[in-house]
Amino acid sequence: MNSFNSLHYHLHTDLALEARDLVRGATGREISGVSEEQQTFPHCSVTIIKIMDENAEKVMGKPRGTYITIEAPELKFKSPDVQQSVADVLAQHLKNLLQLTGQETVLIIGLGNWQATPDALGPSVVQNTLITRHLFQHMPEAVENYQSVCALAPGVLGITGIETAEIIRGVVEKVQPNVIIAIDALAAANISRLGTTIQIGDSGITPGSGVSNKRAEISYQTMGVPVIAIGVPTVVNAALIAKTTLETYFAKFSQGKQHPVYIQETITDVFEPFHGSLIVTPREIDDLIQNAGRTINTGITMAIHQKVPQEELQALI
Repeated sequence: MNSFNSLHYHLHTDLALEARDLVRGATGREISGVSEEQQTFPHCSVTIIKIMDENAEKVMGKPRGTYITIEAPELKFKSPDVQQSVADVLAQHLKNLLQLTGQETVLIIGLGNWQATPDALGPSVVQNTLITRHLFQHMPEAVENYQSVCALAPGVLGITGIETAEIIRGVVEKVQPNVIIAIDALAAANISRLGTTIQIGDSGITPGSGVSNKRAEISYQTMGVPVIAIGVPTVVNAALIAKTTLETYFAKFSQGKQHPVYIQETITDVFEPFHGSLIVTPREIDDLIQNAGRTINTGITMAIHQKVPQEELQALI
C-alpha cells in the first residue's frame, strides 16, 4: 500500500473515475466505502461514483461526495447534435444535485486564467452565461420564469494578487447566493479524456490541484453554501504519459511483470529537470475548450432555468 500511496501522490488526476482505476490497479481489489453506477446514452456514458466514508476519502485522495463522470469521445468534434445530447445528460444530473425550487440565486464561478487557453474553460463558460439577477430588479416581467443567476471569473492569484477563494467569499457575503456552480479545467491521467470528459461533483473544488499549484478550497465548508463543481480535463502530466507508455511496453513484452515502483523511479529521473511538473496539452486545445464550454453552458442553462421552453433558451445562448 505504501508503494501505491507514493505513486498516487506523484501521478495525480482530478477525475474520481481515474483515481478509482489507479487504486484498483495498485491494490487489485475493490474499494471499501465507494459505490459505482453506470449509465449509457446515445452519445455518452455516465459513471456515478460515491465516496461515502473517511477511509474511502483517504484511499481515493478525494473528499466525500458524489462524482458524476460523463464520457463523450465525440465531444472533441464540433457537432451540434452531440453537444446538445451531452448537454441534456449534464442538465439532468445537475438538476438532481441542485434541487432548485425557483426562488434561489445561483452564482456561477469561472475558475482559471483567461490568458492561458488550457486554463480558460471557466472564464469561457462565464462569458457566455445567461445572466438574469439584475433583471429581477429592473425588468422583473421579462424574467418571470427564469432563475436569478449571476457570474464571475475571478482570475488567478498571479494576475490579481488575491486568492480566488477570498474574492469568491467577498461576493458570496454581498450577493448571498443559495448555491455556487464552479467551472474549472482539470488534469487527467489519460490523454483520450482531454476535452471529451465532464465531471460533476457536489463536494466543491480545489483550484490548481491537478497541476501541482493547489490553492484554497472552494466548498460548503469555506463558502457557507453548497458548491457544485464542473470540470473538463485539458492537460495531462507528462509523467503520466511516460508511465502509460512504459506500462504498455512492459505489458506487451514482459507480460506486465515489472513493478510500478521501478517505472515511477525511471519517470522521476527523466523529468527531473522539470521537477515533475511538465504538463502537456493538445494543439487543438482551442477547439476542445470551445466545444466543452458550449456544452457545459447549455447544460447549466437548461438545469437552472427549468420553467423556460428549450427553444427560448437556445435562442438566448
